[in-house]
Amino acid sequence: MSSDVIAYKLKSDFHLYVLTDHSLSHGRSNAEIIQEAVAGGADAIQLRDKGYTAKQLFQEALELRNIARRSSVPFIINDRVDIALAVDADGVHLGQDDLPIAWARKLLGNDKIIGISTHNVEEAVQAEKDGADYVSIGCVFPTTTKLDTHPLTALERITDVKKSVSIPVVAIGGIKEENAAQVGKAGADCIAVISAVVSAVDIKETTKRLWETFMAAKANWR
Repeated sequence: MSSDVIAYKLKSDFHLYVLTDHSLSHGRSNAEIIQEAVAGGADAIQLRDKGYTAKQLFQEALELRNIARRSSVPFIINDRVDIALAVDADGVHLGQDDLPIAWARKLLGNDKIIGISTHNVEEAVQAEKDGADYVSIGCVFPTTTKLDTHPLTALERITDVKKSVSIPVVAIGGIKEENAAQVGKAGADCIAVISAVVSAVDIKETTKRLWETFMAAKANWR
């Protein structure tokens, strides 16, 4: 994708971001899940499987990249700039302890997406200054890995970050159909989900309902 196309998609068509996790897929392949998620309305996907070797990530990334390209959906690699380069992914998502944005940008170039995980306004503002294309904020709701989250505080943090940066704000962590509206009303531009979609019985229908619920709530953001 060209930098102009990426910029357009992040501003106008970046609402439901599905991340993979093979351990939650009930035996289904990442390719099966992503195909169904995209059919249901997912408009960005990320390969995120922490237990994979570099070779496994590379092989998975090639397959998912092709699915994403057929649907004109941005394909992002979690953490691994080298894998993103190797398969010509549309971008990379970095954590606070990963390669600095400036160096990732030097390696990837200006026509790739760089997102970064943030936890507060200060980190989000710095990420935008450093050249990030979007920031994620979380964990919004308790998950199996982070049980000490306070939803009210997290929702307020989304609003504060949204008011502090001009790049898209992606909310992540424990988001599902029952609470997606709260996230939209808090000001998030996009929701990132893992288990809500990856573990769903009917992935396509679940993705569709999530997208509709979130988009309806977003309309109430001021």
